[in-house]
Amino acid sequence: MNIFFDVDYTILSADWSLRRHTREVFARLVEDGHQVHVWSGEGKRHKVVKDHGLEPYVTGVFAKPIVDYAKGLKRYEVDPVPDFIIDDYPQIVEFFGGYHIKDFYLQRDDDDEIETVYQVICEQVETGRSTNPRWRARHPEFDEHVAAALGAE
Repeated sequence: MNIFFDVDYTILSADWSLRRHTREVFARLVEDGHQVHVWSGEGKRHKVVKDHGLEPYVTGVFAKPIVDYAKGLKRYEVDPVPDFIIDDYPQIVEFFGGYHIKDFYLQRDDDDEIETVYQVICEQVETGRSTNPRWRARHPEFDEHVAAALGAE
């Protein structure tokens, strides 16, 4: 799967700390055969990837559409299309499908959200869905919207 992680308040806190277990989960996802991408509504965040030693795990860095998600894929040249996203913004998760993560403002020793993300991804791979209440399936018209947007000139 092509797994897309949001940056701000998802893997990166307000004080530029990396969320606990992020590096390890990225490594496991890559070992499992997935491609890990990061994207942000603030634009391409290569510096975050570099500063936090995520380069060995991250395949792509993109600007994230924050409105009109399907057309934004073309506008921001997001390729491949996300299969699963992790974001603190629920509306984008409702469209793409994935996991609505709790906001990450400050580093905490008991924050295991990224570990939960990994378990949800494994469950979806195995069963096609997840029982976690923060998991969301793709919007029912996702394929139709994306095909129309990517085909539009």
